Amino acid sequence: MQEVRCASCNRKLAEGLFQQLNIKCPRCGTLNSMRVENPSPPRVENSEPECQRAPSSSNLIERQSP
Repeated sequence: MQEVRCASCNRKLAEGLFQQLNIKCPRCGTLNSMRVENPSPPRVENSEPECQRAPSSSNLIERQSP
């Protein structure tokens, strides 16, 4: 997780994961705008078409039954 502090008074404003954040400091009133310069690309869970995937165990059981 990334810690976010005010650019003016250094008060901790937030902690977490973000791509873009606008937050006003309650102590000094400074508007802090931050964004990630190189966000990680979205994860691709499975890009393989279904027809090319190996059969699941439930399909194997159905095929082996007489």
